[in-house]
Amino acid sequence: MNKKLVVFFILIIIIAVVAIIFLNLNSQEKPQDVLDKYVALLNEKNYEEMYQQITKESQQKISQEDFITRNKNIYEGIDAVDIKNEIKEVTKENDSTKISYTQTMSTGAGKITLEKTTTLKKEDKIYKIEWASSQIFPQLRETDKVRVSTIKATRGKITDRNGVSLAEDGKISSVGIVPGKLGENRENNIAQISKLTGVSEEYINTQLQASYVKDDTFVPIKKVAMNETELKEQLLNIPGVMINSIDGRVYPYGKEAAHITGYVQAVSQEILEQKAGQGYNSNSVIGKSGIEATYEEEIRGIDGVEIYIVDENGNRTYEIAKQDKKDGKDIKLTIDMDIQKQAYKELEKDKGFFVIMNPETGEMLALVSTPTFDANDFVVGLTNKEWEELNNDTAKPLYTRFLQSYCPGSTFKPITAGIGLTNNIINENTTYSYNNLSWQKDSSWGDYHVTTLTAYSGNKNVTNALIHSDNIFFAQAALNIGKDKYVEGLKKLGFQKEIDFPLSARKSQFSNGETIEREIKLADTGYGQGDLLVNPIHMASIYSAFANEGKMVKPYLLYENEKVEYVNENAFSKEAASTIKNALIQVVENPNGTASDMKINGLEIAGKTGTAELKQSNDDKESGTLGWFDCFTTNRKGGDLLIIGMVENVQNNSSGGSHYVIQKIKNIL
Repeated sequence: MNKKLVVFFILIIIIAVVAIIFLNLNSQEKPQDVLDKYVALLNEKNYEEMYQQITKESQQKISQEDFITRNKNIYEGIDAVDIKNEIKEVTKENDSTKISYTQTMSTGAGKITLEKTTTLKKEDKIYKIEWASSQIFPQLRETDKVRVSTIKATRGKITDRNGVSLAEDGKISSVGIVPGKLGENRENNIAQISKLTGVSEEYINTQLQASYVKDDTFVPIKKVAMNETELKEQLLNIPGVMINSIDGRVYPYGKEAAHITGYVQAVSQEILEQKAGQGYNSNSVIGKSGIEATYEEEIRGIDGVEIYIVDENGNRTYEIAKQDKKDGKDIKLTIDMDIQKQAYKELEKDKGFFVIMNPETGEMLALVSTPTFDANDFVVGLTNKEWEELNNDTAKPLYTRFLQSYCPGSTFKPITAGIGLTNNIINENTTYSYNNLSWQKDSSWGDYHVTTLTAYSGNKNVTNALIHSDNIFFAQAALNIGKDKYVEGLKKLGFQKEIDFPLSARKSQFSNGETIEREIKLADTGYGQGDLLVNPIHMASIYSAFANEGKMVKPYLLYENEKVEYVNENAFSKEAASTIKNALIQVVENPNGTASDMKINGLEIAGKTGTAELKQSNDDKESGTLGWFDCFTTNRKGGDLLIIGMVENVQNNSSGGSHYVIQKIKNIL
């Protein structure tokens, strides 16, 4: 064979051998890869697989069960998450490798940084970790334990403008069972407890059979409010029942202010993972709705936590981490609970809302949505049955009505008038001619007519049209203003825009799109129908412009002395606002006004009635009618009030339409 060919084959063989050696070397896991895998398993809480990563010698010193228990109790006990290693040095000695690294983790006491050294040994050509308790914390010996001590922080109060508490940390009752005292009629007694508390017998028996339970153990079953005296008396008559007082969130006005305060609940495991390192622990609560949720970061207290090592005699030997407690901030609202309670009392048997505001400053004095729920129920804990009943209630008690948007009916007519007057398209003396209670622009409208309810004498001008709530006048006014100017005017008032308010409010709309496409729809919008939907808080802001010479005040809920901001200082011209204000006073003062039954001697009130037909056709008897009344006082001692009120399904009420709402607002004033 040719010498060159032999050399060539030898080179090929050498290259192949080197490649195989190289591949074998690279296919073997590096020590640092094994350590990284171990930490990844730790983050996954896969303690079983972690045990498989330690040396046989280490396994002889600790059983798999004890290994899992020790790691689980320590890491989960301190709420450790997001554990990371940063390798500093790798030193090889024969079949052993030492790795020096910095380990960080987020815990209930904040971020912990540890300087560690781990030895890995080869077993059957695979690196394994030499494990001891010091692998968890360098200072931890086999007989030591890790303890976590919590210093409870206070969650901030929510108060009204006068310091009246709406939400605070207080005491609630914990109903529990001492199994050894249930007596001979154990099953019957458990059945009675189940019936009174709403907690299933299956759940009670499961709790009583837990591994930690002994005959003299207090086994908590349900939390109840401190004022549930009758229920507690009935429970205490059953053998084995014991009631303890525990810390909890309390809502003194659980129903009257529930949609404002919202409520808190125990933090879930999912949220704990999302908010790792932010001071939450397994005993924390978190705001789930209302002010509790909106201002969670300000209100919540961050518990103080100490993580430390104790020896077998319980003596503290080493402090791992410490975080001082941080009490939550109190939140003071503009709400006046005297007004809030009165407004709730008027509305508690209806489906509707009240928005009550200071028209000069924008301070929200009351926000009522009914039917409602008791915020305390969420703190003490709802049974599945109670939650399903509440969630599936057709009256929608969880639905915050003052944050939604609705068809405003005739309460919108002053806004159409304001746009027309501000743009000098109509004036005080502008009149329209029509004789009947039905009108259409021309035959192009086909069978469609705008109808109004009341014929009246005198000029069909802005003032008279508002006094008599004339649909036809405002339909014609909208057509005269024209689509472009009308849409421009509505956008200037904040339609189709998000509302700047602490509680998430649905925006108002004049159309399902960006403009009002059809002429008939424009006419309908003019008197408060069409695709128009208005948020009550936004409506309060718009009506404030009629009380403030055209300046539209910004509603707010956090108490700040003498704070006044405007959404728009030129929402309407000064002259337009004055004309509409005077006309709205006549809606109440004039004997023929649609709100003449609102008149209160000595109190000047400007207001507008409104009914919104929700039915989809003449035969629709299910959708019902909304009854509105929007008003503001001009000379009230102690400060003027602006009230936006609505009740659903007023077609079923004997007083008829918006007059049902008028009587309630009259009672408030």
